[in-house]
Amino acid sequence: QVQLVESGGGLVQTGGSLRLSCVASGSIFSIDSMGWYRQAPGMQRELVATISSGGEINYTDSVKGRFTISRDNTKNTVYLQMNSLKPEDTAVYYCHAKIRPIPIRSYDYWGQGTQVTVSS
Repeated sequence: QVQLVESGGGLVQTGGSLRLSCVASGSIFSIDSMGWYRQAPGMQRELVATISSGGEINYTDSVKGRFTISRDNTKNTVYLQMNSLKPEDTAVYYCHAKIRPIPIRSYDYWGQGTQVTVSS
């Protein structure tokens, strides 16, 4: 019953910005963490940024200082503000969440993915 819905992907020039949003809905008791992963053509999926229920944030080194992850717990929403974008950031970006539909059990959920393309 849990669903993750993403928005905000698109085409931008080098140095531009995009803001991704992901909303979790359905049978949710609590959310342990939310985050973003990305996958470029011919490459493996990699972690971009995560934020835990306690507010701990982690970024991959290549986006530190350029990307910012944030959350709105009242709306079960996570955001990824992407600034100073580079062609190397081009990928399909996937929202991820670890969610407890009941207190004793957690599950992993994924969004459908949204394309981010950075042109030179």
